[in-house]
Amino acid sequence: MSIVTKRSAMTLFSDPRDQYSHRVRLVLAEKGVTVDIVSEKNPEDLAELNPYNTLPTLADRDLALYEANVIMEYLDERFPHPPLLPVYPVQRALSRLWISRVEKEWSSRLDLLMIGKGRETVLSKARKELRESIIAIAPIFAEKPFFMNEELSLVDCCVAPILWRLKEVDITLPERSTKPLHRYMQTMFERDAFRESLTEAEMEMRE
Repeated sequence: MSIVTKRSAMTLFSDPRDQYSHRVRLVLAEKGVTVDIVSEKNPEDLAELNPYNTLPTLADRDLALYEANVIMEYLDERFPHPPLLPVYPVQRALSRLWISRVEKEWSSRLDLLMIGKGRETVLSKARKELRESIIAIAPIFAEKPFFMNEELSLVDCCVAPILWRLKEVDITLPERSTKPLHRYMQTMFERDAFRESLTEAEMEMRE
């Protein structure tokens, strides 16, 4: 019998420091979903569920999903309230496009900095590019309360874990020129669901 079919409750295999696992935990918290979270580094069950042995991985009875964005969209459809993707196809496509852009411009550089391995010139370049990219987009946060939206969406669930980790990778943002972004960060970080989504390791990132 498969490990997956033995599980009666939804289980998330999650890295306590990883931005992608944090995304999924944030979606679960926003939706108020009860889930068993396994935070072991190399859980025995994982290899049977996920051929790539990567985190996050979600087991929901006889279903196993990996890749954070796939998991987030599944959860949004499985638990439709509150909805975290727009109803209309054009807006949904734009949200997915923003998520893709965030991954290309922000997530990849943050991954490099969080690992912290490589030549200092490479890390310095990644830090500079990430900082400048975030500063460049900061003005859009003055237009709407959330990322290009009146309501919190999956895009915010990708962006907020990145912003939470800026201090951990020695990135500071000029407060005067990024005031809307700082307000957004404060709003997101004070949300009950965001606080619930944090692991102990993540809490320490901003102490």
